[in-house]
Parts: sequence; structure tokens; C-alpha cells
Amino acid sequence: MPTKDDGADKEKCFELFKDIGLDEGTARNTVANKKVTTNLITVIDEAGVTGGCDRTVGNLLYTVATKYPGNALPNRPTLLQYIVTSKVKTAAQLDAALAFLAAIGPDNLDLKKFEEACGVGIEVSTEDIQNAVNEVFEENKEKILELRYRINVGELLGHVRKRLPWADAKVTKGLVDSKLVELLGPKTAADDEKPTKKKKEKPAKVEEKAAPIAAPEKPPEEELNPFLIFPNPEENFKVHTDVHFSDGSILRCSNTKELLDKHLKATGGKVLTRFPPEPNGYLHIGHAKAMFIDFGLAKDRNGGCYLRYDDTNPEAEKKEYIDHIEEIVRWMGWEPFKITYTSDYFQELYELAVELIKRGHAYVDHQTPDEVKEYREKKLNSPWRDRPISESLKLFEDMRRGLIEEGKATLRMKQDMQSDNYNMYDLIAYRIKFTPHPHAGDKWCIYPSYDFAHCTVDSLENVTHSLCTLEFETRRASYYWLLHSLGIYQPYVWEYSRLNVSNTVMSKRKLNRLVTEKWVDGWDDPRLMTLAGLRRRGMTPTSINAFVRGIGITRSDGTLISVERLEYHVREELNKTAARTMVVLNPLKVVITNLEANSVIEVDGKKWPDAQADDPSALYKIPFSNVVYIERSDFRMQDSKDYYGLAPGKSVILRYAFPIKCTEVILADDNETILEIRAEYDRSKKTKPKGVLHWVSQPSPGVDPLKMEVRLFERLFLSENPAELDNWLGDLNPNSKVIVPNAYGVSSLKEAKVGDAFQFERLGYFVVDKDSTVEKLVFNRTVTLKGSYGKGGK
Repeated sequence: MPTKDDGADKEKCFELFKDIGLDEGTARNTVANKKVTTNLITVIDEAGVTGGCDRTVGNLLYTVATKYPGNALPNRPTLLQYIVTSKVKTAAQLDAALAFLAAIGPDNLDLKKFEEACGVGIEVSTEDIQNAVNEVFEENKEKILELRYRINVGELLGHVRKRLPWADAKVTKGLVDSKLVELLGPKTAADDEKPTKKKKEKPAKVEEKAAPIAAPEKPPEEELNPFLIFPNPEENFKVHTDVHFSDGSILRCSNTKELLDKHLKATGGKVLTRFPPEPNGYLHIGHAKAMFIDFGLAKDRNGGCYLRYDDTNPEAEKKEYIDHIEEIVRWMGWEPFKITYTSDYFQELYELAVELIKRGHAYVDHQTPDEVKEYREKKLNSPWRDRPISESLKLFEDMRRGLIEEGKATLRMKQDMQSDNYNMYDLIAYRIKFTPHPHAGDKWCIYPSYDFAHCTVDSLENVTHSLCTLEFETRRASYYWLLHSLGIYQPYVWEYSRLNVSNTVMSKRKLNRLVTEKWVDGWDDPRLMTLAGLRRRGMTPTSINAFVRGIGITRSDGTLISVERLEYHVREELNKTAARTMVVLNPLKVVITNLEANSVIEVDGKKWPDAQADDPSALYKIPFSNVVYIERSDFRMQDSKDYYGLAPGKSVILRYAFPIKCTEVILADDNETILEIRAEYDRSKKTKPKGVLHWVSQPSPGVDPLKMEVRLFERLFLSENPAELDNWLGDLNPNSKVIVPNAYGVSSLKEAKVGDAFQFERLGYFVVDKDSTVEKLVFNRTVTLKGSYGKGGK
């Protein structure tokens, strides 16, 4: 089945995916993702169901296409036969099968152990499930009767699943639902009511022993520790990958016992990972996931993670980027085991390149870039591919000494120009560049390529786990081919999905264009998904890492994560750490006519919702005078039943202060523009209006409240996935940044420092920006108070 990106082929793929039972939405989304489409077509062919199959089998095949472990591809046809013959027929069985295959990799499959691991041949009848459900309900009867339909059904299903791991999930869910109705009867109106929240009581000052609380059921181990999927260093003797050559031969790459023993002796058996950014721009949120995996695995195993600058391209790298990367890595909470540069190894890499030539695996080539491209497209060998080793050695030495012009020669690896893998088409190992290096100086005029340097430096640094994103999966063959050809240690490689976030772009090329063409205000513009931008916006390392951890270390490619999911984690943290205060963005003057002009009453505002009146540290002082300011949007000339703001003749409560009633409205000469409101306050607080407004007052007669600039940020792009658009710059949101130049804040904010975070009541979470001056504070809105993610957002 062709997979070219044209309408006709996409429609054929769409029809094929519907034939195997995928619903229309899933089929459309799959066709839009080239990688998943290619994988799924291959799986359908291997399974022998190109003519279609039932929905159950089709959904299992889709899971195989998206989640199958890349290290176990030789065993995939066997799994597919188990699926099409209904020996593996449930999601639980398939999950167990994938875990088993990931553990053995490409090793020969022991069918007996495989079948035991994923429940082949175990039939679970409806009667068996019903008996298990009855047992679970009997054990939890008291709790179910107490909570009724508010009981956690997922917890009940989990108890059944522990008893019968291979039971059909849909049947189980149906029987649990039926059992609830049988035990509790139909739902009542009371069951649909939200439980009333109990007011938090002030904690007793006298320390008392807390009554024992039943521990909640623990989530699965892999949720508590996502790093359990990775093997230990001493297990790195298995076949990493099979390199298939066009002549039919297969290279199975793995460490020899001698190489592994030497490696373990050098590392002491510790886990060593590396975070290898290229210093050609600022890090973005995708790098946060890479850091979480690279540094997180090392931390989990009491090992170390190198911060290694991948600085093989001297034309694109800057000291600014190098300094930024080190600083932002530490800001994210990670401490490098050692900071290294690929350029630290230029001498060793050069010697390895010479060794590769001597072994007959590399040659000096004189093709131009256009000729290289043409020959690759035609799968043709370079005319210089078979030149004598001695000749390539001399020419490579001439390249190193600067005796050959830039662009007139490259060193290429002698791989397989007829391979099915484009990344085995004699990749370039070295090229000439007469450009001084920002770290290595002017010693070198030849520089290694990523494909040559990345894996060899991994080996030189004794990295145990080389972790990267899925687009590098096709480079596995060249990675291991090179290490095998040189006879040096081979790290364990594992790929994970890129982090793609909605309403933004994350390619460095696009980010660089946004910055250099001044569509945004620099690399740390709060609208960008750079980590510097997120920090300036007020997002914290803790919330960013919680977001990344929540997504998981997945291999499913192409998923677009809603930015609301990140904002959810930010709110979760700021709700606990950002003190409450009051700011009015668009002030409307209110004169309290029954309060003397020179009179100021101090009231206490709460920094936290549950602040106690006798805890001064949890309160702040707010001056209440006869001139206060409310939001212009909180006043209407025309009242209505569903409106809780202020209107002529209507009362509202000023938060933490007093009820006020509008007695008069002062209009401009146009009889429309509201200049000022006159009101009376109720000092006795006997009035009990429903509306509660935030406000700011003059701290003393005739003195304006604290003036500040507030910047309101929205999504930078209007579309969820602007990177897919031809005119992606045309999708920029014109309202992504709105500046409110003359907002008013309470007096206590004048002591705020850059980076301090606050919740502006009713407005959102804000942080003090670096543009702040002694004369005027500047605040950035981090997030609004509410989002849709917690209500079922993706």
C-alpha cells in the first residue's frame, strides 16, 4: 500500500484503516501522521489482514503499530499471528505481551514463557468475573453503602483485575455497574448532589497523635517510577539491533563480554546518561522532557548525567547559548555529573576516523552536496567509494592540515547505499570548515558530523543509556554499525516521543525566526515555549517537571498535548504558593460619600483562603478610604437578576471591607462615559448583598494607589498546530500580548521583587517581570484562574 502524502493515497489508507475496524476519527488522525501510517500498514501486511478484520483485532493491531518495542522487531510477526488467531485478544494480554517482548528484545522467543506471561489459553467466563465482582463487593460493602454512587469505580475494577488479570474489561465494567444498582437501587437526587465541603478547622495548638488513616491503594509501580522500564548496566550484553544489509546479510550488534566488563570496571556499574543539546539556540519545553528522562534516570539509579554540548557546528554556536543552557538546566533542578563538550574529544574522534579508514569502513569523497543528494536518490555508490585505503588516509590528513578547499572533500562512512534505511547511505563523518570553533579555537578545520560524533562520544564517556527522541530511531542502524565497526563499547539506546504542545512552534529554526525578525521580544518572551520564556511568565520548574512526568515516558509519536495541561499543573502549584492580593486593571473611581475625606480604615486581606485572623503573617493591611477603585467591567447602568456587580441603587461587598451602595453616577458631557460613582458604605455590615468585588483605594487623601503595568498573555498562535501551516507566521495571534499600562494595586505590593508570584483575586496568577523599575512595577500574567483541562480537557 503506497504511503505518499497525496490525497488519493491518503484516502486508500483511510479506507484500509476503516476496514480493520478503526473508527472514522482514529482513522483520519492516523492518516495525518506519516510515521504511524507507515507502521500500521506494515503491521497489517505482516498480520495478513489487508482485506480487513473485525474491530477487536484491528484495535489490537493499532496498539502494536503505535507501542511495539523497537528492540524486538524480529518477534513482531509471531505476536501478530497470536492476535489474528485470537490467542491474544484483550488489551491486558497485549500489554503483557509488549512488556515481555521489550524485555527479551530480538532474542529467540520462548513460546511457552511468552504464553504464560500474557495469559494465552486462559479463558475467563462471565461466571468467573461475576464471582470475583461479588467477592470485591462483599469486601468493600460498608464503604460502598456509605459513599453510594460516589464510590471510586476504578478502584473496584482494579480489585477485580488483580483477581482475574485476563478478564474482559468491558464485561467486568458492565457487571460492576449492574452490581452497584443491585446493591444500592436506582440513583436518587441526593446521589447527584455534590458533597458539601467541610470548612477547615483551625489546627489545635497542642500536638496530638493523629488517628491512623487507611492508606489509599497504591498506583502501579510504573506510575510511581517511570524509570523501571530501563535495564541495569550489567544487562547490556543483549543484541541492541539488527542491521539488515541489501545483500541479505544481517549484523546483530551487541557488546562482547570483554567490552562490557571493561565498561563496568570504568563506571563501577553506575548508570551514566547524557543530556546533549546543540548550543545554537535557547532550550524549549521539549528539552524539559529530555532533561526529565536523562537526569531523572541517573538520579533514580544514583548515577550521573553529563551535560554535553553537541558543538560540532562552529558556525551556529554562541557563548550566549552555552551559558544559557547551563543556567537553565540548573534552574530546572538538575545538577550535571560533569559538563563536557563534543569538541573536548576532537583528537580522539579524529583518531577513530583514521581507524575507521584503516579498517576499510570509510573513504574520502569529492562529490558536491548536489551530487551526493542525486546519488543517494538513485542508490548509487560514489565514484570514490572504492579508492585505496592508503589514498583516503593521505587525503584525510590533507583535509586536517587545511590543504584541501572547503567543500572539495568529505570523509564518508562506507555503509550500504542500497539499504532500505536512508541513514545507511554512506553518511558523512567529517567535513571541512575554515571557521574557528567557540570552544576549541582554531586548531581544527575539519569537524565531525552528528552521525559520527554522537555515538562515539557516548562510547568514550561510557554512557550506559543513550536516550533520544523517536525521529532518531532510523539512525539506530548507523549508530550501532559505527560502534561495531570500530570495535568499541555500545551503550543501550532507547527512543521516546517528542513533546509536542499546542498553539506554539518548537523547531529552533522557527523560534530563531520569531526572535530575529522581532515577532516576539527575544528568546525569553513569555509567549514562547522556551524555558526562559516560561520562567519569565512565572511558570516554575516544579510545575513543568510535574507536567512532563504526567505525560509519561512514552513512545507513541505524534500526539499533540494541549497547553492547558501544562497550565493545569502551573495552577496546582501557584494555588498553594502564590499569595493573594488585589489589583484593578481598568479602574473606575468610586467616592464613598458617608466616609470623611481624611479618614482611612485599615482592613485585613488574606494571603491564603484559610488564613486565620490571629496569624499576622498570613494577612496583609489594606487601606480603605473615601475614594476606592473597582473594575470598570464590574459596573452597569442596567441591573439584571444574573448580574452580581454594582449598578445604580444596588449594593455589593468590597472584599475584606464593607458593603457599598451606588447612590449616584457622574457622567461625562456625552451622557454615556462614566466618570465616577458615588456610593455609601455600611460600616455595620448589616447589608448582605451577593456580589463581592475586588478593589483598591487611595492610601491617603488625594494620593493615587500604587500604579503598575500589567501584561496579559494569550496563546501565541491561533491554531492548535501552526507548524503544519505553510503560512505559519500568518497564524500569529494579534492579541497574544495586551498591555494594561495604568493598573492600580494595593500598597503592600510596592515591596514586590522580580520573580515574586501573586494571585490577583478574580484575575489570575501574575509574576513581577524583569522590566520593573523603582518607579513602576511590571507584572506578567502567568495563567488565568481557571482552565478546561481539569474538566476533561486533553
